[in-house]
Amino acid sequence: MSEALEYDPYALPNDAIQEPPVSLWSALKKIGPGIILAGSIVGSGELLLTTSLGANHGFLFLWLIIFSCIIKVFVQTELGRYAISSGKPTLGAINELPGPRAGAHWILWCWLFMMLTTIFQLGAMTGTVGQSLNLAFPNVSPSIAESLRDTLPSVSKSILIRPESPWAVLTCITAIGLLWSGSYRRIEFITTVLVVGLTFITLTATCALPATKYPIPWGQVAEGLTFAMPAAGIAAAFGAFGITGVGASELFYYPYWCLEKGYARYAGRCEPTDDWARRARGWIRVMHLDAWVSMIVFTISTLAFYFMGATVLKPQGLDPKGTEMIKTLSRMFEDTFGTWTVIVFLIGAGAVLFKTLYISSAGNSRLLADFFSLAGFVRYERPEQRAKMIHRFSLLIPVIALILFFTFKDPRQMVVIGGFAQGLMLPLISGVTVFFRYRRTDRRITPGLLLDILLWIAFVLITCVALYAAKDQIGKWLTPSPS
Repeated sequence: MSEALEYDPYALPNDAIQEPPVSLWSALKKIGPGIILAGSIVGSGELLLTTSLGANHGFLFLWLIIFSCIIKVFVQTELGRYAISSGKPTLGAINELPGPRAGAHWILWCWLFMMLTTIFQLGAMTGTVGQSLNLAFPNVSPSIAESLRDTLPSVSKSILIRPESPWAVLTCITAIGLLWSGSYRRIEFITTVLVVGLTFITLTATCALPATKYPIPWGQVAEGLTFAMPAAGIAAAFGAFGITGVGASELFYYPYWCLEKGYARYAGRCEPTDDWARRARGWIRVMHLDAWVSMIVFTISTLAFYFMGATVLKPQGLDPKGTEMIKTLSRMFEDTFGTWTVIVFLIGAGAVLFKTLYISSAGNSRLLADFFSLAGFVRYERPEQRAKMIHRFSLLIPVIALILFFTFKDPRQMVVIGGFAQGLMLPLISGVTVFFRYRRTDRRITPGLLLDILLWIAFVLITCVALYAAKDQIGKWLTPSPS
């Protein structure tokens, strides 16, 4: 973890100031936070929930998936703008807002509740990585069970019942090993390699569908752009809205990754000089490029998974859920391209889910370390103390996720729980972003009229979708089930 202690990412020393890049190519070499975000986004929501949404409802929610991927980026970039101009991470900035507090600001306690529910998603990822690897290498778990039959018969029996368990444990251990250093550069490198590779594979498979026995039904695709909202799929659609594209968790993460990348350090501490305003605007442009490049990447990946589910699984009536979820999802490749592609899908699916587990654990650990300080549970005298706390949380989160997987048996429902909580949190973080825009952002670097309008559209639409879905879900809870 020594690399994580090299410097305080939230300090703004004068010797760290850099001029912003002036060419597109040099600016592209400075992106990174958005790619980490894309790595977090393209995971449980896309592979598990989005594919299931396509398998159950066809292309009816295509418009919602596209809308979800695009609209929240306007909130993301405004949070990035404020982080660059102020040098403050998300939770620290929110804690300075007026309003009730119990140690920390009440919005931070709402974030904590949401974060705890998203660990259910990480548990689902841990289990489904185990399912993927067990299907790819089916002889490993029986061999382990046989070797433990005499010494640990109860463990041997449980492995035979749930053969993905050893792989889930290995997934947890691997995540802990990679998180050991906690450095931003390692996270960015691993994420970039996985995101580029997996996006290419998924997009290639989707583009090849017209040459198979499951061609893309373009008439249904057109119907999916008509803004239909069938009542039977509202809860699932809201879960998908909360978790696809930039979810509430990613909106909280993004300023942290921008700060660790160095955008605020390069701009320098806010000063009443033209030089600072020029540098800040330059690095904000780099941040915008970073955000929109990542949006293109995760939108392509999300649509690819959705098309595979709606085109291949829906006509066969296959519903990926429970302990057979990954096996059912593998039919997208097996039934379309032949059995030889199944191993590629299984390993790729494991990689997709693992990287989200890895990145989310890294992001949540940073926010948890700040929350404990802001709530008054701990006090950091030096940057190294905060880094050590991040280290402890990053090792603990995968363990909790593993325990949740062993406790709950349906990965899709675990994903929906986290997605629903993120959906409820979206209006709150969007409202905070609007407040930052008009009350806290330096006037010299505020966005233009068009971006302001799009930010308000994002806030209003996100709030309307959240209220509508929450009303529907509460109504279901209050309505007694038929005997």
